[in-house]
Amino acid sequence: MAKLSQDELIDAFKELTLIELSEFVKKFEEVFEVTAAAPVAVAAAGGAAAAVEEVEEKTAFDVILEAAGEKKIQVIKEVRAITSLGLGEAKALVDGAPKPVLEGVNKEAADKAVAQLQAAGATVTLK
Repeated sequence: MAKLSQDELIDAFKELTLIELSEFVKKFEEVFEVTAAAPVAVAAAGGAAAAVEEVEEKTAFDVILEAAGEKKIQVIKEVRAITSLGLGEAKALVDGAPKPVLEGVNKEAADKAVAQLQAAGATVTLK
């Protein structure tokens, strides 16, 4: 295979759609076991990587309960309020942490649930 110059690579990237470029970056990261930092990606792809990030803005979030903390009963109460689960189901969810409390919710609902659970003393992550 002939070696391509940097200018030829840039020209090839310009012909790709943003989705194709995003898939290329993911494949590149997998093959070379690296993660593209934002400044490097912008310099290498002529700003197209920044546009890819904007296109792929997340709209669905998962609220994951990592640990109940010291106030387990308060956390169970909050889980019940957020999910409308029964007492036994909410207790099983809290006891089985890390577990998802909410899946595929919008940013506003996810942030509200995270705030409620953290106020009750739980350790929570948002994915």
